[in-house]
Amino acid sequence: MRHGVSSLRIVVMGYVVRGPLAGPTWHHLQYVRGLADLGHDVWFLEDSDDYASCYDPAQQTVTADPSYGLAYAQRVFDRFGLGERWCYHDAMEKRWHGPAAPRMPEICRSADLLINVSGVNALRPWVAEIPHRALIDTDPVFMQVDILNDGPRRQFAESHTAFFTFGESFGLPGCTMPDDGLPWQPTRQPVLLDAWAPTPGRPEGRYTTVMLWDSYDVREWQGRQYGMKSQEMEQVLDMPARCGPRFEMAVGGPTAPHDRLAQRGWHVADPLAITCDPWDYQAYITQSKAEFSVAKHGYVTSGSGWFSERSASYMALGRPVVVQDTGFSRHLPTGQGLLAFSRIDEAVAAVAEVDANYGRHCEAARAVIESHFDARQVLARLIEQAVTPPARKTAHNI
Repeated sequence: MRHGVSSLRIVVMGYVVRGPLAGPTWHHLQYVRGLADLGHDVWFLEDSDDYASCYDPAQQTVTADPSYGLAYAQRVFDRFGLGERWCYHDAMEKRWHGPAAPRMPEICRSADLLINVSGVNALRPWVAEIPHRALIDTDPVFMQVDILNDGPRRQFAESHTAFFTFGESFGLPGCTMPDDGLPWQPTRQPVLLDAWAPTPGRPEGRYTTVMLWDSYDVREWQGRQYGMKSQEMEQVLDMPARCGPRFEMAVGGPTAPHDRLAQRGWHVADPLAITCDPWDYQAYITQSKAEFSVAKHGYVTSGSGWFSERSASYMALGRPVVVQDTGFSRHLPTGQGLLAFSRIDEAVAAVAEVDANYGRHCEAARAVIESHFDARQVLARLIEQAVTPPARKTAHNI
């Protein structure tokens, strides 16, 4: 290795140009900035893949044209202090874009570590030879089912050398995440503490969240189905009736039942007005009292231990969260700042507890982030494990 573990050349692959929305931006760029803060030589590379995959919020269409995303990326990378450290490879046009484009093939040749966040980038020849290649599964259960059901997806996954998952309970008793034979290790969202400085609580604010009603099709493996948030929302639709009309959902997706939600007492916000700018998104969270949200059915029914990077953002700003337990209560302290529920009665009680002791829960929420999500700790551990990965499972164990 060219450097010691304390100083590596790292290429992070993610989803910013093709998904120019606040949630994915914060999710991916906290890896880049966090690694740079640790003293590493960090570069961001995004690949178009081989089909039209660029979302344009202005037109609300998916296109092969990356123009919107390129302008968005330059703006946000500049504000993150990373303005010269990114590029985008347009495979269909065989063109490179962005400030680092002229240097990226050479950067990849001399890189020590690739971190492929969410596994949404193809491994082209210039990254395939980086000696350590870490795959970050941020969508547990669904990633494993796709690997088991899809030969090319398995081949893609096996092109990596280290495997990390937000499904922190993988392999533990009681967790039924499908086993695809890969040696997944637990990880979680890194949070830049200085980028999410806590602000005074908003006791008169609403319980809010930002979500997609249905992200994609239900998955199935060995007769078991793994569904979306829409399935879990059915059991908590009466929260406004039980606790008052204090719940707001910025919900997107063509299947989102906006009228039905409004009839049940939910405030329904326009997600695009909130998510087209990372700092508008941050401001939306800041004006909230707390977060109330469910998780994807697949995360819940499998006991995966997944925890939302969005919920971590609320907590970092000093906002308590009342969120559906996916098994994360095995790994994170709950009851103060982070309140988990499995049934609506538990959710109602958790909201009442936050209302009664709001200041204490605000302080506790931030404390959980500082202790368990600090990017310096999360990423240092990730790097150490990525360059010394465990042995793979053999085929007969799959």
